[in-house]
Order: sequence, then C-alpha cells, then structure tokens
Amino acid sequence: MNIFKKILELQEQNIPLTLVTVVAAKGSVPRGVGAKMLVTAKEIYGTIGGGAVEGMVVNEARQVLKAQKARLVSHDLDDAEGSDTGMICGGKMDFFIEPMNAPQRLIIFGGGHVGLHLSRFADILGLPYIVSDDRSDFCHAERFPSALTLWPGDPVQSAAEHLTSADWVVIVSRDHELDYGILREALKKKPQYIGLIGGKRKRTAIYEKLRAQDGVTEQELKSIHSPIGLEIAAETPQEIALSIAAELIKEKNKK
Repeated sequence: MNIFKKILELQEQNIPLTLVTVVAAKGSVPRGVGAKMLVTAKEIYGTIGGGAVEGMVVNEARQVLKAQKARLVSHDLDDAEGSDTGMICGGKMDFFIEPMNAPQRLIIFGGGHVGLHLSRFADILGLPYIVSDDRSDFCHAERFPSALTLWPGDPVQSAAEHLTSADWVVIVSRDHELDYGILREALKKKPQYIGLIGGKRKRTAIYEKLRAQDGVTEQELKSIHSPIGLEIAAETPQEIALSIAAELIKEKNKK
C-alpha cells in the first residue's frame, strides 16, 4: 500500500487520521526506522510491527486524533516484567504520532452578493472555498471559477451530508428558514467556525427555535459568531464580506 496515496484518499473523504512513524529503533524490533501506519477512529492502514506495541500505539494515535496535538512516544520491547508492552523481542522503539487532517475549507452558504465578494477575499487569502446555494443562477462555475466545488440544491441537505469538523462555515443565505436549517446541521458537526449573518432580532428568533425544537445548549449557541464579522460599520456587500474575512483571519490566528 502506498501510504501517502492513502493519506490523500482519506483526506478527500474528510476522514480525520493520524500518521505514525517509527523514528528510532534499537535492538531486536519488528520494524525499522521509517515504518509508517495510518490510524483513524475506526481503521488502521499499514503496520509498525504488530503485537502489543502496535495496539498500544494505535490507542495513543487515537488520543492524538482527539487532542490534535502531535506526540513522541517510546515503548520497551525488552519487557519480561510486563511494565510496558510485555514483549520480549529485546529492543526499544520511538514513534512520532501526528494528526493529518484534511485541509480546512471555507463553506459559504449563499452565493449572493456577500457570498460572491467573500469568495474573492478567500482567493486573495489562499483559502479553499465551497459555495452552496439552491438557486442555479447563484451557484455555477462562471460565478465562482476558483471554488473547490459547488453544492447546488438544498443547502440544508448539503450541510447535513458534507460538512466536517475541519470546516469553517459562513451562513449568508437568502432566507431565514434556510439559515435556521443550515445552522442546525452545522452545529451537529462542530466545525472550526460558524458565522451567521443578520441582526439581533433574526438571531434571537433562530436561537429560540434551536433551543425549543432541537435542544441546542447555551454553550453551543455561544460558539456562533452572530452578527457575523468584525465591527467596522460595514454597509455594502463588499464591506460586509471584508468584515467576515477579517474575523476569519482573527479566529484562525488565535488557534
């Protein structure tokens, strides 16, 4: 198996994964320096030697998957006393475990004026973006030539089927009910950022509905950026898009 081809395949499917690499090996060990293994929440691909040590490293890789912080771990394979692996191969191994998630995407729900100008700022910032809109006139390749892809059709269904926890979500659709449905589905995926356009009255109505009908918690509601964008007294679609892009930069650089 080509491990790097598999990484790209899993990333294209937006499946979070970790890459495990043997970075040091001493004595009698089942795999040498450079051996690699991929670990997802449910599967493993490749091997770093099998046995008890591999099982321990798989568990550690899944901890890295949750924490999203790389780790260097060491295991003793000369362990007749059973204080570590319990293996008696006679060597020691060090493993570097790193998260290898899919590149972050900006998902723009709404291909109208604000969405269009936001896509242009995304281009300038080098941020891959996707546009979702149920209006064919506002969701086509000529309007968004540099989009990773387009999600035509029902935006609520697109949110439910395609969003991932790695995404950055901007909701600037044409309709309050659409905004509510997209927001409801986005909250389930726990993306990196959720921003909702609109004033306080609209936000209050949508939040009340999310509480009453969907059991959304106050903590979840606090994670939403609404009104969206930094406060720069923006009025035109271009200015609003600029304020959103500025907020995205601010949030990205906080992490």
